[in-house]
Amino acid sequence: MSLLTVKSSTPLCLLQDAGRFGVRHLGVTQGGALDGLSMAWANKLLNNPLDAAVIEVALGGLVLIAESDCCLALAGADLGVMLDDRPIAPWRSFFVRKGQQLRFVQPVSGARAYLAAPGGFDAVDVLGSCATVGREGLGGLDGSGKALKQGDQLSYSGTSFELSTLPDHLIPNLEDTRPLDVVLGAQIGQFSGQSLFDAFNSDWTLDSRADRMGMRLLGPELVYQGKPMISEGIPLGAIQIPPDGQPIVLLNDRQTIGGYPRLGALTPLSLARLAQKLPGSVVRMRPVVQEVAWREQVGWLQLLKC
Repeated sequence: MSLLTVKSSTPLCLLQDAGRFGVRHLGVTQGGALDGLSMAWANKLLNNPLDAAVIEVALGGLVLIAESDCCLALAGADLGVMLDDRPIAPWRSFFVRKGQQLRFVQPVSGARAYLAAPGGFDAVDVLGSCATVGREGLGGLDGSGKALKQGDQLSYSGTSFELSTLPDHLIPNLEDTRPLDVVLGAQIGQFSGQSLFDAFNSDWTLDSRADRMGMRLLGPELVYQGKPMISEGIPLGAIQIPPDGQPIVLLNDRQTIGGYPRLGALTPLSLARLAQKLPGSVVRMRPVVQEVAWREQVGWLQLLKC
């Protein structure tokens, strides 16, 4: 068994995997990595199961000390990672020697980095997952939903000493300015015509009020003209429109039901791109049919299996 010791951390450094499934009828949210694409690539670089437990580091602030020689993998945002005095770029695996220090400094490009270890990090399984959801007190190292803290020891039992790098043509562009794809929802026809035009033809600014539950978008006011709704299930990526007319994109730690009308839901690949945006970033949205979204998702999964 190999170990990494946490020298310093922040509340935004969390153990995550693909999340919990089959439990939303109990009021338990999904959780899991916000950028599932980067998590999967980090694991792929070590030949792990794609949903193996990783460390999600948002914005930096994590310092780890290796207690043994090992090979780790990094994907997602460039957070200015340093191995002692040597910079480590994402989208590759790398050797770490016993006693070396791995530091996640601050964002250079993107917002969230994913660190994988051979076989995945060991953690308590709660309802089929180790995904950390602080609000619900679930997941993490001991199952209590706590973020990583100084003194924690992260163990893993796999071995990997073959370096690999993701080919350039497969590396996601975290600065991608293409519109985010939206599969339209059941209430789409109950928004005003002007609102529908504005929703898909305007710039939206990511508000500072953003967390793992949801991200608020600031822009033109969207007006819902339908009847009051009864609460219904909330899918990942749902775009709710509260009374102030400003969209909220619901993420992995979202509530399980809600009563606000929805434009639709972002596709998983668009959610991964949104998860790498910092407050103040400007995005646009475009409607897509479900078949197109499905084909793109299947195409990405096929790349991972190559």
